[in-house]
Amino acid sequence: METVEFQGQSLSRWRVGNSTFLALPTRGARLLNWNVTHADGSVRDVIHWPENADFAHIAKVRGGNPILFPFCGRTFDRGEQNFWRAPDGIRRPMPQHGFARQGEFTLLWADTRGFSAQLVPTADDRMAYPYDYEFIVTYLFEPIGLACELTLKNLGREPAPWCPGHHFYFTVPWHENATRENYSIEIPATERLKHSPTGTLLPGPSLQPVETIANPDLLDTLHTRLKSNTATFGDPKRREFIRIQLGTTKTPPPDAAFVTWSSDATAPYYCVEPWLGLPNSPEHYRGLHFVPPRESRSFTVTVSLA
Repeated sequence: METVEFQGQSLSRWRVGNSTFLALPTRGARLLNWNVTHADGSVRDVIHWPENADFAHIAKVRGGNPILFPFCGRTFDRGEQNFWRAPDGIRRPMPQHGFARQGEFTLLWADTRGFSAQLVPTADDRMAYPYDYEFIVTYLFEPIGLACELTLKNLGREPAPWCPGHHFYFTVPWHENATRENYSIEIPATERLKHSPTGTLLPGPSLQPVETIANPDLLDTLHTRLKSNTATFGDPKRREFIRIQLGTTKTPPPDAAFVTWSSDATAPYYCVEPWLGLPNSPEHYRGLHFVPPRESRSFTVTVSLA
């Protein structure tokens, strides 16, 4: 691991095999970029990071891997966005995707393997999520992949709800002259949903087992009731793929989901997002999990090239 200057920031860089990982552990525990150097010297970005990133508003930067905590997606209270109602019946504010992606973190350790960092909640964070806890993000880097573990340790006396996730911005296309029609995606879901403007879950599109990522029906779709924990996308003609594994068990929890999203058809990224549950989980409880007092729970995701 080394420190480098990039876009006016002091960032941490790891070189593992042919892979290079660039991260900012103390700002959102954000992995910014992952690229791979090929035998011919060419470099392929696996995870996209924009050249004009605004670090002053890092939550709005479309790149890297924002960490979604304590809840992924939008939350609602009785139809009003950016609020949630805790089990104690009190209505509280909650930003979209929570507050960790723009939060300050304390670096716990960093070495040749990766890093671990702990969230430092602000007063606003504690108002939104009034629990006594530690939230830790740990990355481990490999020559052709990575693992990221999100851990919530409940230090309090009441169960702590959470439904965390990831928002990977994968670079597309991978090669010059390629288009989205060249890339396919396979997600082993048996239910597909959409999230309505009022927070309810609606039936989603009917999709084939393998789709091209150019299909607009994939955008903002929740793929759940997963038969296995692995989503695969890539270029079948070149036999180049990315595999994303949600959790550590062969079959994930019933309401765990992959989310497919992109801002538009020309964006230089395509998001495949592994979530422990569905958006607005505190209201409908699909995918809402509770960490018992004095216990810890972890959510681990791995990404690898194939």
